[in-house]
Amino acid sequence: MIDLRVSERIDNRTIGYNPPPPPKNGTKIGEKLTWLPQTIASAIWFILPAYFANAASAVLGGGPPLDMGRKFLDGYRILGEGKTARGFFGGLVVGTIVGMLQGRPPVGFLLALGAMLGDLAGSFIKRRLNIARGEAAPGLDQLSFVVVALSLASPVEAVAWQTVAAILILTPPIHLATNFIGYKLGLKGRPY
Repeated sequence: MIDLRVSERIDNRTIGYNPPPPPKNGTKIGEKLTWLPQTIASAIWFILPAYFANAASAVLGGGPPLDMGRKFLDGYRILGEGKTARGFFGGLVVGTIVGMLQGRPPVGFLLALGAMLGDLAGSFIKRRLNIARGEAAPGLDQLSFVVVALSLASPVEAVAWQTVAAILILTPPIHLATNFIGYKLGLKGRPY
């Protein structure tokens, strides 16, 4: 089996996706303060292709919906008007390019694919709950794309639990902030 996990070693520390372990008691205060920024940076660097894919799908989307207007067994749309082939494949391409620029094409592709599939799953769940397109579904809106992205990429590239935890904590505020910016730029109809 080919090992596709990526890591860099600098000064005998792994940089990137596996942050240093949390400081132990008796650790100098300066060392305690560097652990958190390193974990945050590792988390953002790891999940960046998924973030770009998710944002690009909103910017590049449009055209006929993926579900072609079809309804599910419950009588509601399968996905809704907002999920289009152009958005799905645009997000997939952009996320994959980000992964290539990071030097990790297979993981970038899997993170982008996971982000797109997770976003579709979130939309499917929202339609089952009769939540209209664009209406808020706290947690589901912010985390469905990340959870599926992590699920697809983690068998290929090992991720420390601290990195996963940081991604799950950081994603909701980052997602809300980028949505607000998209709203101000006229790319989104709602600020959340």
